[in-house]
Amino acid sequence: MVFLGLALTTGLATPTTATAAQTAPSPTVEEQRLDRAVPQEILRRSGFDDVAPEFARDLGRAHSYAEARRIVVHEGSALWRRAVDRVQGRGPAGGDLSRDDDRPLYWARLGMTREVRTWEPEFGLTTDQRASLIDALERNSRGQTEVRYPRGTELRRILVTGFDPFTLDRDIRISNPSGATALALDGTVIRTAEGPARIETVVFPVRWQDFTDGAVERTLRPYLRKVDLFTTVSQGRVGRFDVERTNGAWRGGFGDNDNIGRTETIPVSDPASQPQWTTTTLPYKDIVAADTGRFPVYDHTEVTEIPAGGTQAVVRPDGPTEGSTARAGGGGDYLSNEIAYRATLLRDRLGLHDRLPGGHVHTPVLQFGAGNTDPATGTVTDPEFVRNRVDIVDQVRAIITVAADVTFKK
Repeated sequence: MVFLGLALTTGLATPTTATAAQTAPSPTVEEQRLDRAVPQEILRRSGFDDVAPEFARDLGRAHSYAEARRIVVHEGSALWRRAVDRVQGRGPAGGDLSRDDDRPLYWARLGMTREVRTWEPEFGLTTDQRASLIDALERNSRGQTEVRYPRGTELRRILVTGFDPFTLDRDIRISNPSGATALALDGTVIRTAEGPARIETVVFPVRWQDFTDGAVERTLRPYLRKVDLFTTVSQGRVGRFDVERTNGAWRGGFGDNDNIGRTETIPVSDPASQPQWTTTTLPYKDIVAADTGRFPVYDHTEVTEIPAGGTQAVVRPDGPTEGSTARAGGGGDYLSNEIAYRATLLRDRLGLHDRLPGGHVHTPVLQFGAGNTDPATGTVTDPEFVRNRVDIVDQVRAIITVAADVTFKK
């Protein structure tokens, strides 16, 4: 079984060392889905159908790589701010699609990356330069360069991550409640028993290569020493939230948004010191006991391991045994588990295990209403779909507030 929160990633290929201008590559598998009817409807009904065409016109005016990079950075950041503003109710709705929807950001970004990937300016781009432009666009349009906490205040600091939609070949209409949560909470302040806390958020792709290239560590490392709490969030099981107790160092091979699978030990720096398991430091008992919303919340302890001295994988309901080899964490063996593993491993390698609460929360699967379950005949939204997403986002906010209340008192 695969959960976005249980397996996900996106990534940019490591730039080559080419120095000569290269012919533009073809769009990726992920970008090619843009031409289908549903993405175009989502863009049109959200008012984000102007993003890629306007970006292409601006990019076409660039006369050098440096000028192109300035445009990419500016427009990437502008897309993130526009998406956050829309979800949080600032400015015009820009269409009849519900404001809380995360999908306009996803599809508009792909329109922009496709423009850069296929662009052939007169001044020429090397392979390295094109990869650098795409990387800058990805990071800026995902909020990864926009994490800013006010200085000199008594505000506590919380960092939250989300994901893009995924399994789009099963149902291209889908939204990811973790991405919607990131847009809804970015820059907001919650009230805790110990005072206000500001939440900053970022979104990650569902591509293995991005994680291999260190996207998680590069994004989170500058902030983990500065925040008071963090949680990675992804979509998990039907009808329930899970606070994942244990994360495993294994990729199970499920295809990502480019239809690429990886089956291997999670690649990290200094693999010689890499543990098979990492654990949450979120106050899971308090979160599970609290009334945070209409979905039940579980302390999820199950993992899959190869026991020490064994050869076959077995399921352990109560967590890993000593000396075992990981085959699935509580969050599975996809990118959900991997972001949880990477974030908590980074926490531990920074020496923060005993003083920084952090871990992974899986949301319920975001479901369409009854009668709208067939991707071939269903609509891109319905009232129950919107209600489910709003309720999930509100419950994530409540879970974070409980975690903050408990940990900030200590």
